[in-house]
Amino acid sequence: MIRKPREGVTSISDLARLAGVSASTVSRALAGSSMISEGTRTRIKALAREHGFRLNQMARNLRLRRSQAIGLVLPMGHEVGQHLSDPFFGLMIGHLAEGVTARGYDLLLSRVVPTEEGWLDALANSGRIDGLIVLGQSDQVDALDRLGSEYRPLVVWGEKHEGQRYCSVGSDNRIGGMLATQHLLAAGRRRILFAGRLDVPEAVARYAGYGDAHRDAGVQPFGAVETPFEAAPAFAVIAERLNQGELPDAIVAASDVIAIEAIKALIARGLKVPDDVAVVGYDDVPVAELMSPPLTTIRQDFRRGATELVDRLFRRHAGEDVGSMVMAPTLVKRASA
Repeated sequence: MIRKPREGVTSISDLARLAGVSASTVSRALAGSSMISEGTRTRIKALAREHGFRLNQMARNLRLRRSQAIGLVLPMGHEVGQHLSDPFFGLMIGHLAEGVTARGYDLLLSRVVPTEEGWLDALANSGRIDGLIVLGQSDQVDALDRLGSEYRPLVVWGEKHEGQRYCSVGSDNRIGGMLATQHLLAAGRRRILFAGRLDVPEAVARYAGYGDAHRDAGVQPFGAVETPFEAAPAFAVIAERLNQGELPDAIVAASDVIAIEAIKALIARGLKVPDDVAVVGYDDVPVAELMSPPLTTIRQDFRRGATELVDRLFRRHAGEDVGSMVMAPTLVKRASA
């Protein structure tokens, strides 16, 4: 037999009168707020069960202007063809989803090709989300600075720049680029080609580290080839470069995807890795160690990065003035270099 709710208890106000407390106390107690003593919470929840009353969470969220959802946006301003199947995105989205859902929130994923100046502001103020995680800066630094100056629950994975107005978490990309290049220089390589985009903050910093290592060693840089992060286009660009001018004896790639495509292009050209050309990637995605040869790369700690992003987001949402974080990357030596 189904027990019907008792008559007269259809709102928080009804339950508050029954419990002899204020409506706000009932609301907080039913939501599990630590502001209400455990004894009072237990008593109010027992009364709610007895009278068949359940808090309408959607109505409560609307009243408090909360959605219980966090937005995760991938801005594709620089690389409109890059897919969610990219291993970097897969890793970060998985770790971020775990962190956000563990706090009782949903994660709303958006892949955006920005076409209008106010696209990010519109998303943040849509009423659909309580905070925003941006995965990669792309070419949207100005939009991020503009939103970050007035919207606190915003965190960004990417390169920290001087004077930025938003909270970011990311690796020290300049140090990472330097570590990769130093490793190759120490092995006697002198014609080291940098492969990556030169208009994306993270890749620009990695290229700067490539230059730092050459300068410190007193070696003239061999040069760079503008390479997209997408697999097929990266292969085509590197294959074309190998057919032009002097061959490199090593490649520093701005991502593991680029490094993997570089190895494929080298093999297609009849060159051996690392005997003829050594290759170092960046990220250390799972497929890196499954390559033939296994890929030497710069490791970013994605799990820690995602944890820090989620933690900073919720602390900022609660009003805490928490700043950015830069993590140290590490060199993972395998057989490709």
